[in-house]
Amino acid sequence: MKDPRDIIVAPVVSEKSYALMEQGVYTFKVHKSASKPEIRDAVEAIWDVEVHKVNTLNRPGKRRRTRGTNRIGSTPATKRAFVTLAAGEIPLFEN
Repeated sequence: MKDPRDIIVAPVVSEKSYALMEQGVYTFKVHKSASKPEIRDAVEAIWDVEVHKVNTLNRPGKRRRTRGTNRIGSTPATKRAFVTLAAGEIPLFEN
């Protein structure tokens, strides 16, 4: 099994993700090759909570152009996981 910290890359910080946290749904950036069972096991291992459901979303990178030379590049593609907990909460942003 992979290390759980390699599967969960970072939490997503946005208004939509904060609104979903009140309903018990947490959003994470995950490794591109991570499967739903691996994401479930990683969240359960890191925070010791029970996961009810995992939804994943592959986001393609956006095209960007540079100002001076007009070269076209793109931002990296990411994979996100929406993790619904059965009960409890994850202490993500504690001081």
